[in-house]
Amino acid sequence: MKRAERLHALSEALRRGGSRGTSAERLARDFGVSVRTVKRDLQALERSGAPVWSRPGPGGGYGLAVGATLPPVSLSPVQAVALMSAVSAAPDAPYADLAAAGVQKILDILDPRTRARADALAGRIWVDAPPTASRVVRSALEEAMAEQRVVRIRYTSRDGSTTTRDVEPVLFASTNGQWYLVGWCRMRDAMRWFTVARIERASVTKTACSGHTVAEVGEPPVTATPVHGRGRRPAIHSQE
Repeated sequence: MKRAERLHALSEALRRGGSRGTSAERLARDFGVSVRTVKRDLQALERSGAPVWSRPGPGGGYGLAVGATLPPVSLSPVQAVALMSAVSAAPDAPYADLAAAGVQKILDILDPRTRARADALAGRIWVDAPPTASRVVRSALEEAMAEQRVVRIRYTSRDGSTTTRDVEPVLFASTNGQWYLVGWCRMRDAMRWFTVARIERASVTKTACSGHTVAEVGEPPVTATPVHGRGRRPAIHSQE
């Protein structure tokens, strides 16, 4: 997760903590960073004008002043539950952490009656989601895709061989219950599909992608569509 995204998510975590506040240690665990990094991020939020408060001593922590909220949002209980269901059912989807934070942000500002009805309906929906890839790995892949920079991955293929590769990310694709990173593999000098769950490590490099496009991936099954519902569909693939 990039720092700007983490700062936004951190402000939302503080707001959800309400008047009780949240400890720096808890925030560090939630975001997978050190306590020192969290405190530096909190200082950055304060400098940007966010109404961050702190309370020292046992039981203390950090929070966001009351009133730091969004304007009213009009959603029906069914719409609210639809958002909760979609995010809960796909915890391994790209940018799922940010999606969950966004849904929670919306839920927090619903009027009490709508929120109560949404909570009651949500209790009638169960999700048995599959284990997700490492958050650190997913965050690196997401950053590389958004910034269009080469990502270096340690990858174990289906035959059990492990390699380190530099990949230019082109798209994320979901098929048969698996998420894939589709990108130009500089080792193979070809487009490849990498199962995200098999990526053991990932780090974003400073090298910009050279411009490979979604069109190079090929023609997809007729059932595959981009998440905005328009345009080309991702392709039958060469998987490793």
